[in-house]
Amino acid sequence: MTRLSVNINKFATIRNSRGGNNPDVVKSAIDAQRFGADGVTVHPRPDERHIRYDDVRAIRKIITTEFNIEGNPTEQKFIDLVLETKPHQVTLVPDALGQLTSDHGWDTIQHKQYLTHIIGVFKKAGIRVSLFVDPVIEMVEGAAQTGTDRIELYTESYARQFAAGDQQQAIAPYVTAALKAKELGLGLNAGHDLDLQNLKFFKQQIPSLDEVSIGHALVCDAIYLGYENAVQMYRRSLELGA
Repeated sequence: MTRLSVNINKFATIRNSRGGNNPDVVKSAIDAQRFGADGVTVHPRPDERHIRYDDVRAIRKIITTEFNIEGNPTEQKFIDLVLETKPHQVTLVPDALGQLTSDHGWDTIQHKQYLTHIIGVFKKAGIRVSLFVDPVIEMVEGAAQTGTDRIELYTESYARQFAAGDQQQAIAPYVTAALKAKELGLGLNAGHDLDLQNLKFFKQQIPSLDEVSIGHALVCDAIYLGYENAVQMYRRSLELGA
C-alpha cells in the first residue's frame, strides 16, 4: 500500500499571513491523521516563512502517525531540529536560501561524500532517510551509494507533461528510475505537483511506490471540497491506482 503523507506547510503560510494562530497548524496535523492520512510532512525553512521550528516541536509531541521532516541539511539549525525531534523520516532536499519551492533533486554524484556523512548522522539516531532526486538513472545509482534508505522522486516534470496531455512521455523516466531503485534495494517516495488528476495514473504505472507527499494541491482542493473529503479523495486515488 502506498502511504499518503499530507504536507501542512500551506496551513502555516495562511496563518503567518495574518499573525495569530488561525488556522491552528498543530490542529491541521492532528486532523490530517484523524481524516485518514498515513503521515504528516513539514518542511521548515531557515526564514520560517511557513512552518516554524517551534511548530515542528509541538507537532512531534502529539503526532501518532508517521512524521516526515523535509529540509536542507547544510543548515545546522535543521540538523539540530531533526536530531532533537527524531521524526520517523527525514527527507533531504537541496533547497537554496529563500527558494520559493523545491525545484530540483540532489546531484548524488557530486555531493556523494557529504550526503554519505550526513545520512550516517541521521541513521545513527534511528531516523529513516530519503533523498530528493530527479528521475535520472545516474542520480538513483549515486543515491544508493550514499547509504540512504529511500529516494523521493521529484515529480514536477511528470505533472507538467501529464497536464499537457502526454502521459506516456511524462511517466517514462519515472518508471525507469523506479525500477532501478527497486533493483538497488531503495525504498521509493514521490512528491511535488501530484494532484487528483495525475496521482492515480502515477500509482498505476509505479506499483512499488511506498509514499507520496502532497501539500499544495491537497490544501487547494480542501478549500472547495473540505479538508476531510480532500484527504479521503487522495487516499482513494492511491487505492484505485493499486
